[in-house]
Amino acid sequence: MTTESRARRRLLKAGGVALALLGLGLAGHLLARDSYGPMPSLAGAGQWLNSAPLGDAALKGKVVLVDFWTYDCINCRRSLPHVSEWARRYADQGLVVVGVHTPEYDYEHDIGNLKAQVRQLGISYPVAVDNDYRVWNAWGNQFWPAHYFVDRKGQVRHVHFGEGDYSGQEQVIRQLLDEQG
Repeated sequence: MTTESRARRRLLKAGGVALALLGLGLAGHLLARDSYGPMPSLAGAGQWLNSAPLGDAALKGKVVLVDFWTYDCINCRRSLPHVSEWARRYADQGLVVVGVHTPEYDYEHDIGNLKAQVRQLGISYPVAVDNDYRVWNAWGNQFWPAHYFVDRKGQVRHVHFGEGDYSGQEQVIRQLLDEQG
């Protein structure tokens, strides 16, 4: 089994745990084990908005928040102001926010619609266009919004599915930024 397959399996397990916790109202409390494994690839994105494609070299030594979202998801829209604020507030400390737009509805596949929504929503951080679900599948993701927090060593350290616990998520960002890479 490849390293990426093992990482995907761990993330899928995290998703299963998250579903159970969602039923208990505890989804925001999936706080970090040592690691869920290495960060899966973003290479499956069909194109990028606000950035050139970001790969391992561009993200090396950075804390990364990967936000799976889609523009017509009300839960995603409620979380976007928080994600945008974190991108702005912590960029100079080494945080890179990557939005992965994986559409739910047919009209969300239209790049023109997506570009308009990115402008309207004021999203200035990189957005990977994942119309074919390649990034979604590489990560084993199953939710909108889904936040994956990656440390400077490229390890997924925390996951959060759905809305809420924004102060807890921000604390994860601060903890990962404080760690030495």
